Amino acid sequence: MKMGGIDASRIEAMVAQLKATAAKMEANTGLGVNQTESPAPGRLDFSEALKASLESVNQAQVSSQQLGQKFAMGDDKVSLSDVMISMQKANISFQTTVQVRNKLVSAYHDIMNMQI
Repeated sequence: MKMGGIDASRIEAMVAQLKATAAKMEANTGLGVNQTESPAPGRLDFSEALKASLESVNQAQVSSQQLGQKFAMGDDKVSLSDVMISMQKANISFQTTVQVRNKLVSAYHDIMNMQI
């Protein structure tokens, strides 16, 4: 199903990535285990999950750029296919992030335009 430039499977993939990042952060920081600041046990702040997801996209882009530079410098350990795959993964993750941002902005505008 196509919804305004992004299909439902890509949205579901991004949500799954956010949930995986949230679970990883929860495991690493011990959130939900005797923490009083958390609104509910086992819950993670949306902004933290979004930040972690953005950092993941940034890391993918940085590693892709570094791999491309190594290939351009003639490193025998780096193949062209590895560089291209890395670049495509970074591009897909960035485009998904942009689409999620567009949906969030659209939702914000819809909420702000609601009559009370």
